[in-house]
Amino acid sequence: MGKKIALALGSALLASTVLSACSSDTSNNGQSTNGNAPATGNNQAPAQEEKPLEITFASHLPGEAPAEDNPFEQALEKYTNTKLTMQWIPNSGYDDKINVMIASDELPTIVKVSYVPNIISTMQNDIFWEIGPYLKDYKNLSAQPETYYNNIKVDGKLYGIPVFRPVGRAVLHYRKDWFDAKSLTVPKTLDEWYNVMKAVAEGDPDQNGKRDTYGMMLDKNYNQGTASMLTRLSVSQGGPNKWKVDDQGQFTPEFMTDEFFHTMKLFRRLYEEKLINQDFAVSDATTIDKAYESGRVAVRISGGNAQSMQTNLEKVVPTAVMDAVGLEGPQGIRVPGENGNAGILTVPKSSVKSEEELKRVLAFLDQLLDKEMVNLINKGIEGKHYKVEGDVTVPLDKDADAKEVKPYRDVLLQRGEAYNMDRPMQQTPLFKKNNEIVTENEKHAVPNPALTLLSATYTDRGADLELMITDAETKFIMGKIDEAGWQAEVENWKNAGGAQMMEEYKEAYLKVQP
Repeated sequence: MGKKIALALGSALLASTVLSACSSDTSNNGQSTNGNAPATGNNQAPAQEEKPLEITFASHLPGEAPAEDNPFEQALEKYTNTKLTMQWIPNSGYDDKINVMIASDELPTIVKVSYVPNIISTMQNDIFWEIGPYLKDYKNLSAQPETYYNNIKVDGKLYGIPVFRPVGRAVLHYRKDWFDAKSLTVPKTLDEWYNVMKAVAEGDPDQNGKRDTYGMMLDKNYNQGTASMLTRLSVSQGGPNKWKVDDQGQFTPEFMTDEFFHTMKLFRRLYEEKLINQDFAVSDATTIDKAYESGRVAVRISGGNAQSMQTNLEKVVPTAVMDAVGLEGPQGIRVPGENGNAGILTVPKSSVKSEEELKRVLAFLDQLLDKEMVNLINKGIEGKHYKVEGDVTVPLDKDADAKEVKPYRDVLLQRGEAYNMDRPMQQTPLFKKNNEIVTENEKHAVPNPALTLLSATYTDRGADLELMITDAETKFIMGKIDEAGWQAEVENWKNAGGAQMMEEYKEAYLKVQP
């Protein structure tokens, strides 16, 4: 359902929101494809006469923190004329730590947050600078697609810079060797999806004499968030992305549309005929990942990269061949538009007290999108992390990159190939193909009209309402309720607050219409 509204700041400490996953799940798979970075950190930066700006920067860290004052930081500081202090906070305690910082008014210069109710509340309560009016003065920040900014606005105002991430990440990945051997074509209609699932599950494509393969496998989060399999497939069939809105501002949730219901009926049939894993409701994502990597599954709609899947798969099945195509339905390519960020970089008013200071911080963020910085953030240091060969750059030490560069790449501003790319990274044809599909998907991304609308009901009971309907979806697919039972669950959802939420979205939507 969309993102929403203001909680009282006092409740922020109780929020259990999770920061957006970092770029390990991006289409670049942790590696971007931009050109030359400063060779050793000794490149001449733009002329600087001011005293270095001291910046403290709080962000998540999934692993081990880089050493302080490392060569990467030195190169970044020299170019931007800053003194940078990174406050790396482990993922497991990140939200609690940020909430404590907010409640105690002890915030750094820049803090990475998520677009979730308690953070939206702090934005409405004037904790962070509104930066929308300043964007026009910064060449790089103002050059980014407006969609990325619109997707994080609160009451029409912009309180941060998104850590950019593609909005059309859903790509169909499939076992080309199996498809070729069985004369299968990539499915577009729901009937074609059924036929492919049946052919793979019953056709022994791995030729081991056992019925142990699937066309697709699901984990217990199959219907959650932007990566929902039901949303991705129903959108491809012409359905809405989470919410549908008509000309009068009437909002309808996706699960009350025909396209979504027909998609659920497909999975109900697949489950009944044992053409998908019977334990999907309790399966962890890591378990399903292992099944794909062991060569048991044919198709996946994913935000990852096909080359990563190929690399992992061929360790077990050397002859396996993965391929990637756009997610296409009867109306052509249609993918659910995602929020376009892996977090938001905000500037607290308690630590940056004047407009003059704010402008210097924004100048720093703008410089991160200069060619020199984009290349440093994506590639690291020439001779240490990569080398130049002709028209491409070639990685030298992937372990060093993972430890010394990737932590910064996950949290600093860059858009990979999409902006200020000078010399691409050497990549396989499959990797490039996947990225080209993601780029093309931006033209076919279906937006969620409720993404930035505010609803008091969603804030108060949104999680419970979503759990109510996702549990009902699972019951229907598993045959525990019939169509009448499903409709009864929808009515229960409406009576429990869903109908009120629909009205609140309508009211919020009509307020912002021209």
